[in-house]
Amino acid sequence: MYKIFIKRSIDFIVALIGLILLSPFLIIITVGLCFDNSGKPFFLQERPGLGEKLFKIIKFKTMNDRRDKHGNLLADAERLTFIGSFVRKTSLDELPQLINVLKGDMSLIGPRPLLIQYLTLYTEVQKRRHNVRPGITGWAQVNGRNSISWSKKLEMDVWYVDHLSFSLDLKIFLRTFKKVFNREGIAKKGHATSDVFNGNN
Repeated sequence: MYKIFIKRSIDFIVALIGLILLSPFLIIITVGLCFDNSGKPFFLQERPGLGEKLFKIIKFKTMNDRRDKHGNLLADAERLTFIGSFVRKTSLDELPQLINVLKGDMSLIGPRPLLIQYLTLYTEVQKRRHNVRPGITGWAQVNGRNSISWSKKLEMDVWYVDHLSFSLDLKIFLRTFKKVFNREGIAKKGHATSDVFNGNN
């Protein structure tokens, strides 16, 4: 009952209220990133969601598009802008995903939506992470986020799918605030965010 009906209703109501209450703050960030990123405050990218169905995730754009002399994008750490660094450290870059939650692409709580190219690298067990809507925050995010290995992160995603409940979602929701406040697990050592998943890590 909770997984099929109640969870989606809670997602919609909380996302709608959140967008209304945070709208002045979101406008300020948008204007700041417009100046920081040459008029491009948002980052849109296709990600696999429920049942591996593709959707466009919406985030604040925290990195510019600087490239080397060969036309290749510079490393993440080199493209992270001044305002973008603050937005990422405080996890404010995730707030526009409330729009994805309203649309039904995402949930407030669930496995994070990862890159399309990772789909062919998952094991059959890891693919089960797509049996639920992806979330803005999740079990892996409150248990290490980008500081833990990919195998552990994906293991936690599947564990969440198998144990999904209101009490678990509430626990994750509350622990997310602690993680954001303490700025824990934002990046993996040597990376601006996380390393690339290659199926073996």
